[in-house]
Amino acid sequence: MYEDFHVTDRWTGEDLHCQWKANIVAIATRHADAVDVRFDVSGRPMWIALPCTAWLEQKKRSGKVITDQLTAQIAGRYLKQLMDEGYDSQREIYTMTVDEVLTQLDEVVKEAKANHAIPNLPVGIDAAG
Repeated sequence: MYEDFHVTDRWTGEDLHCQWKANIVAIATRHADAVDVRFDVSGRPMWIALPCTAWLEQKKRSGKVITDQLTAQIAGRYLKQLMDEGYDSQREIYTMTVDEVLTQLDEVVKEAKANHAIPNLPVGIDAAG
């Protein structure tokens, strides 16, 4: 779904290849209460920061947790939406709000149900190998 996708840049018409690379707890790297999700966008790093409080809100509202796979899908869907709307290609990090995380989560789950699965991570690595 959103771990490896293509989108057309709204302003330049360029085909952008977006690939998920990692989920990193930002508390250790930049002292932020967030999980940073790294994507390569046609070879350039792009980070989407999700506030840790979104995990608490999701647990309160549904009793379920946000997994690593869901985190990558939420951030990827948000990134695709940013690009569709005409994002600032010079920015390297975007920070989501709790409401944005939960809204994207609902949409990802809806899409996953229609596709019958959320892709496994890590992408491109054979589980047997």
